[in-house]
Amino acid sequence: MRQVALNTHISGNFNIELENLRNSVLTMGGEVEQQLIDTLSAIKTNNAGLAERIILNDLKINSMEVQIDEECLRIIAKRHPTASDLRLIMTVAKAITDIERIGDEIERIARLVTNNKLPASETIKSSMLLIGDRVVAMMRGTFDALARQDEQAALEVYDQDNRIDSEYKKLLTFTSSEMEKSSAGMEDWLEVLWALRSLERIGDRCKNICEYVVYLSRGRDVRHVPLENIQQKLEGLF
Repeated sequence: MRQVALNTHISGNFNIELENLRNSVLTMGGEVEQQLIDTLSAIKTNNAGLAERIILNDLKINSMEVQIDEECLRIIAKRHPTASDLRLIMTVAKAITDIERIGDEIERIARLVTNNKLPASETIKSSMLLIGDRVVAMMRGTFDALARQDEQAALEVYDQDNRIDSEYKKLLTFTSSEMEKSSAGMEDWLEVLWALRSLERIGDRCKNICEYVVYLSRGRDVRHVPLENIQQKLEGLF
């Protein structure tokens, strides 16, 4: 396992600022992870009150993004960071954007409950919950890799998205067939389809964060590189 340690600075305050920055992004990640767990619970029990609290809590996540972004800019302006310190700040700045977008996707899923648009099909509902559980596990692994700055763990989590995509496509095909047999309005079905898409998109956002972990650890940009070629790139062979 390869990890990156924060530099030791003459200014102890700089060390504290960097550690606080890292803790802030992990706290934000923990918030959206709990948001998704609560959303799945709201779907399972059709709990509109819980879903409403999830939607309102998205404002807190938005506020955290703004505060952390401002702190990144402040540190850059005051400390002029270089090398791994600068990579850490850039990683945090990029990650919070994806985390905030995850919050938006979760809000859209929660609105299935508050708008009373949950699918009547138990098969669709149970499959949605199964994919949701997979996404929660991927999210947890993503933030754990970020916390430990562990590139190998990040790549292992990255690979989980393929399974989520496969299950999403199967559920999409089944949902389309159910739509043809259903008397429900198209608007209701579109809400379901958007919620399913949101679950899949959360996996994509986690992949992005895993790529940032690799960048933080190695200083190599692996965006848009197929998974099977990432290791070659890290070894300088790609």
